[in-house]
Amino acid sequence: MVLTTITDSVTRTVSGVTGGVTGLFTDPVIRLGVTGLSRAGKTVFITSLVANLLDRGRMPQLLAAASGSIQHAYLQPQPNDTIPRFDYETHLGALTGTSPQWPESTRTVSELRLSLRVQPQGFLGSLGGPRTVHLDIVDYPGEWLLDLGLLDKSFEQWSSETIARMATRDFATEYLAAQAEIKSDIKHDEPLAKSLAQSFTTYLRAARKAGYSDCTPGRFLLPGEMDGSPVLTFAPLSVADGGRKTLRREMERRYEAYKSKVVKPFFRDHFAKLDRQVILVDALGAIHDGPRAVEDLRQTMADILSAFRPGRNAFLAQILLGRRVDRILFAATKADHLHHDQHPRLTAIMEALTRDASDRARFAGAKTGAMSVASIRTTTETKLPHKGAELPAVTGVLKSGKRAAFYPGELPTDPSRILAPAREGAQEWPFGDVQVMKFQPPAQDITPGDGPPHIRLDKAAEFLMGDRLR
Repeated sequence: MVLTTITDSVTRTVSGVTGGVTGLFTDPVIRLGVTGLSRAGKTVFITSLVANLLDRGRMPQLLAAASGSIQHAYLQPQPNDTIPRFDYETHLGALTGTSPQWPESTRTVSELRLSLRVQPQGFLGSLGGPRTVHLDIVDYPGEWLLDLGLLDKSFEQWSSETIARMATRDFATEYLAAQAEIKSDIKHDEPLAKSLAQSFTTYLRAARKAGYSDCTPGRFLLPGEMDGSPVLTFAPLSVADGGRKTLRREMERRYEAYKSKVVKPFFRDHFAKLDRQVILVDALGAIHDGPRAVEDLRQTMADILSAFRPGRNAFLAQILLGRRVDRILFAATKADHLHHDQHPRLTAIMEALTRDASDRARFAGAKTGAMSVASIRTTTETKLPHKGAELPAVTGVLKSGKRAAFYPGELPTDPSRILAPAREGAQEWPFGDVQVMKFQPPAQDITPGDGPPHIRLDKAAEFLMGDRLR
């Protein structure tokens, strides 16, 4: 009885101090962070992943599923009572109902716990019984991850970089004109500060709609309960500091408050506790939007990888205390919009973007991967006759309800034909446009024991957690 009491006490203490580090007295926990850049399909990825782990008939490349090591899977209440639960059932219902629809995207942090009953394989595994492995999926907006880069930048540096970037974009004209009227000696005026912040937010929304990835500060797009608060009422200014009580000085104060009261708590309370991470990228959408969007994506991915390199940032080094994400997967989504002949090309482009970002961020210490996936397969493959030949195409259901065959164009076999024009600031691709169609999830009968159809979701799961299920 005394030994049991001591053991329970130790278990609670270890859990409280480390926030989920597993030891001899606890079931192992995998904390998987899932985030995505604009239009990448984060909610659909989580929903399909969970559904396919519960019913594993379509998961042959997840070795623990193929071998039968995973005996049971079931949902449990997530351990953190203060974080909203990822609404899995509602999202799955939207995707698989009689009139399938894409689910509403989540706009804040949410969490879901999936418990897997696993029988370890091999001689040593056969000596013991099955064990329970908890998969805690933490869903958070990709824009929040990008905010990490603000921690190393002063207000002056952030303003200079942001305004320089805006100068190349037509939809930034209104804000640039408004901020150009601001002089260094203008006193702080709250209606003026609010007007500038609203105009800047309008620009960020337009940038995201245009396919650009670097839309920081992220909470301007997803404010939640902070909407209208002073910590979200600032904007970049090109004027020099004019002294106390000026508008410029107040904007700088609020920028620093955003870093200390919004960015740092997110990394301390959520990011610092992750073991594995998947970052979903709509690479096809960026290619469709042109070279400038791809260059923006390349730079954004370098900024993202800096979040996994705590040595460059004293704050991160302090909160991580030796803990780090040890596997990171970059997944190009919507692979079903291409015939399978082009999937290797999309993966190669994703690998090139990742490799370049890794070099820029001087990243080391974790295993990284890149692949092309489709969380829900919305198309079937076909061939379209064209000038005496056949084009590899896909067929899917449009929002109108009509079924259409679609050939998106041809991706280059050499990723440098994507990256080089993007770096050089080209206006269009030398190989022709790549089009993107908006398909709806199809109505379909799913065999009992199977999850929703997908492309390489099982391979992604093997990379992210397979080693922990053996």
